[in-house]
Amino acid sequence: MDASYYVERLIDTKPTPVVICDLEYRIVFMNTCAKQRYKKSNGEDIVGKKLHAFVDIETLSKIDMVVEWFKESKENNKVFSQHTESNTDVYIIAIRDLDGELIGFTDIFEERDPDNGETFDLD
Repeated sequence: MDASYYVERLIDTKPTPVVICDLEYRIVFMNTCAKQRYKKSNGEDIVGKKLHAFVDIETLSKIDMVVEWFKESKENNKVFSQHTESNTDVYIIAIRDLDGELIGFTDIFEERDPDNGETFDLD
């Protein structure tokens, strides 16, 4: 198996949604959490569909601004987009090819509450 298989499996295990879009705003990947959270009421898979059909105009406008900012510089790669009630920060992240060219974007959820459990507690 090639490395991309392992990367996809790793992303799929994240307990937060991961939605990856290309520059045409087409959803190209959703992890299991995202599929469960964002599935349409009829159970239709939305991978392959345009993001425009699932977000409101205001959100789409903000995403447009972020994507344009990503295009301005290879150094522009992360934008804070919101803080949720569950104490999670959400960022929009640029996805770039090996030459640094923008090829898509995703959002990343980062929880801010520290884990107070025992380290390496396997019981």
